[in-house]
Amino acid sequence: MSLPSTAAQLATLAAEGGEHGGNHESISPLVTGGAAFIILILLLWITTRFNRDR
Repeated sequence: MSLPSTAAQLATLAAEGGEHGGNHESISPLVTGGAAFIILILLLWITTRFNRDR
């Protein structure tokens, strides 16, 4: 494969991807962000429990 043909194929693929939008209807950004925040807070709490000597 040459560079121009690869670039043309990638451009075609990118143009076709615009139809779908890339987002899934069942994934809520608020729920995803909230879950990530809770997990990070839980990891922070666990880490501080193991570092009581400081």
